[in-house]
Amino acid sequence: MKKEFQKQIQQLEEALRLQQSFDLVVKPLCVQGISMRLYFVDGFAKDEILEKMLEFLMKAEVRECVETEAASHFCECYISYLETEISRDIKQQVNAVLSGTVLLLVEGYTEGILIDARTYPTRSMEEPEDDRVLRGSRDGFVETLIFNTALIRRRIRDPHLTMEYHSIGSMSKSDIVICYMEGLAETSLVDYIRTRLQQIHVEALTMAHESLAEALVPHKWLNPFPKVRYTERPDTAASNILEGKILLLIDNSPSALILPTSFFDFIQEAQDYYLPPITGTYLRMIRIAVFFVTLLVTPIWYYFNCNPQLCPDWFAFTLIDSKAHIPLIAQLLLLEFGIDALKMASLNTPSSLNSTFSIVGALILGEFAINAGWLSEEIILYMAFVALADFTQPSFELGYAIKFMRVMLLIFTALMPRVGFYVGLACMLFVMLSNKTVTKTSYFYPLFPFQAKAFKRIFIRKKLGSKASMHSK
Repeated sequence: MKKEFQKQIQQLEEALRLQQSFDLVVKPLCVQGISMRLYFVDGFAKDEILEKMLEFLMKAEVRECVETEAASHFCECYISYLETEISRDIKQQVNAVLSGTVLLLVEGYTEGILIDARTYPTRSMEEPEDDRVLRGSRDGFVETLIFNTALIRRRIRDPHLTMEYHSIGSMSKSDIVICYMEGLAETSLVDYIRTRLQQIHVEALTMAHESLAEALVPHKWLNPFPKVRYTERPDTAASNILEGKILLLIDNSPSALILPTSFFDFIQEAQDYYLPPITGTYLRMIRIAVFFVTLLVTPIWYYFNCNPQLCPDWFAFTLIDSKAHIPLIAQLLLLEFGIDALKMASLNTPSSLNSTFSIVGALILGEFAINAGWLSEEIILYMAFVALADFTQPSFELGYAIKFMRVMLLIFTALMPRVGFYVGLACMLFVMLSNKTVTKTSYFYPLFPFQAKAFKRIFIRKKLGSKASMHSK
């Protein structure tokens, strides 16, 4: 029996490469002459729980049980922790240890006992920086999967709420959870997502949710419009689940993927539902108006400057005779790319220097650029408005899709001053209409196919007590 136990230990420790990793800990034990060994990752195991279990185990009469009973009986009688499992597969045991689970090997049993007494380093559940509300809950998803599922369970206390576990990545073994309401979510879509997850063969999901989205959702490289939504708010996630949506939660990521997603889903926010209906409707209308203005303000202005004879009289005051030495199209593109460069630079700027960086950036793209003849005042005004208006859109992916379409309209107008703007609009509509959701349905539902009630709910925020279901936030 001792030889078999030593062989079992040798196989496990070779698979774990125990000698090469300092953070893999093994604790030999001897209880009434029975050899035992605990394996765990330092920093994942809860010390207090292990100490209490060992204290109980040391006082127990285990010899007779080991000699006469199965490992499952030993686990039921002498392992006081709640979450335990018997494992006979050495690969499963290795994966469990590396995931933070404690493994107990007992001489006399070929099976291992997995004790889920783990804890992960985590930050506090603060409100997401990019999705704040004036009223409502202030908690947010974190990088620990089990905490995120608990936040949803706290809001939906229904047995039909399903949390389906999967593991992806031959090396990372990333934990994935499909979260949906049985009976509300479309069964075919759940089956499709489950099948797609099983067909993903990658070494690791290094970029968490983005890696999963690229592997899960078919996407044309040149089509920038997003096919999935992300949220870090548990209330938004719970609301979408109750509307029949499906969530994908990924360990090490504070963002949840919402499927399926159409274009109009990006227009609504949680803020709309924490304010009275008339206020929520007003904010939604402003958001829609700003979306179109952000997309079209600079292309339309540039089009009329290229074709002043077509400009209506009421808009003629915007026409300029630029004093800058650089063509208008070059100024517009320079600011489009310059603003993004400043955004990237601000992300890498220490917080103590943020105010200084803002002042320097404003001077470079403002007064100095005008005095040097690089930029015109009007162009700086319009691009400043566009840069600020971008922040009304909480989706970074959709924000950059709008930006790419705006740049495309500018370039087409520069190449073909008379018809380029209209050609660009046609190309933009083609790109958007050719996009499909993960269910292969129209990206513009409920506009195509047209559903009057659902389309009305896009623009008008319904009372939460009404019979009409609340559309996705």
